[in-house]
Amino acid sequence: MNETNLDVLITEVALRDGSHAVNHSFTEDQVEQVVTVLDEAHVPFIEVSHGDGLGGSTLQYGLSKVDEFKLIARAVKTAKFSKIAVLLLPGIGTVHDIRKAKEAGVSLIRIATHATEADIAQQHIEEAKKLGLITIGFLMMAHMASAEVLLEQAKKMESYGAEAVYVTDSAGAMLPSEVTEKITLLKANLDCEIGFHAHNNLGLAIGNTLAAIEAGATRIDGSIRALGAGAGNAQTEVLVAILEKMHIKTGVDLYKIMDAAEEVVAPLLPKPQEITKGSLILGYAGVYSSFLLHAQRAAKKYRVDSRDILYKLGQLKVVGGQEDMIVDVAKQLVRGGTEINEPTASK
Repeated sequence: MNETNLDVLITEVALRDGSHAVNHSFTEDQVEQVVTVLDEAHVPFIEVSHGDGLGGSTLQYGLSKVDEFKLIARAVKTAKFSKIAVLLLPGIGTVHDIRKAKEAGVSLIRIATHATEADIAQQHIEEAKKLGLITIGFLMMAHMASAEVLLEQAKKMESYGAEAVYVTDSAGAMLPSEVTEKITLLKANLDCEIGFHAHNNLGLAIGNTLAAIEAGATRIDGSIRALGAGAGNAQTEVLVAILEKMHIKTGVDLYKIMDAAEEVVAPLLPKPQEITKGSLILGYAGVYSSFLLHAQRAAKKYRVDSRDILYKLGQLKVVGGQEDMIVDVAKQLVRGGTEINEPTASK
């Protein structure tokens, strides 16, 4: 860990993962307001970008209201203590985007791939390292891979130069026992730091994050007011309070992060983050959390139940990058069937 006085480092993801929940509509002024209060609360890292990372503003993933590099620039200008971070998914973002992020003043980048596809991140991790960025690997949809497979993929990211590798529960589908098994194995076999990113679709984001810490994770993610995809992430202010009770040092000011959640972030939510039938089926079926709004739109258009769409997507084991399958499944349900060709491409 870089901050040697802390037991765990928190990355706040509301201005990235929370972009999904607000249809990628964050403005520069909103970013400034949120970064200001997070900075005052001494949150170590604040992630800012489109929900699907750099380059994610597309028709397939959802268009951003404001260019993400304008949001990043405002965040960098605003932060005095916190470091600004970004996420990049190879195939959506490019090496050029990494260089542009560095020029904008970003300090940390997380290179995200599906849990079994770490090899596509090599050039991106190596370029980020060359540019002097804190470079982290992010293994998404970790519930779909065994602990042994995750270790194999994490070793690849470490060999490319990643300073930490995250086990990422993108669907909010993991149970605490699974988190413990996977983090324990990585901790015992890697030299780099281990991180964990949770979603709350089964109500386990906090519990899973605590399990990860107890198994050896030293980098964790939180989302203030649980502002994130699906039912949101581990709620930052709640997580900080629990960790204080456990005498685990985060460096985050509890009262200030509580005030930030109540007074600044809560008014930005289109509706309170809670476990609804839609987000619950995400965790149950093991579907990427950002699919929820897309599935709800398709369900309304084709007059089918969004849960049926999401459950079938889970059966098909779709991953991020296969959002086009949502409409295919909805159309098949309209025709009264559930048979559909298995997806062949993934990211």
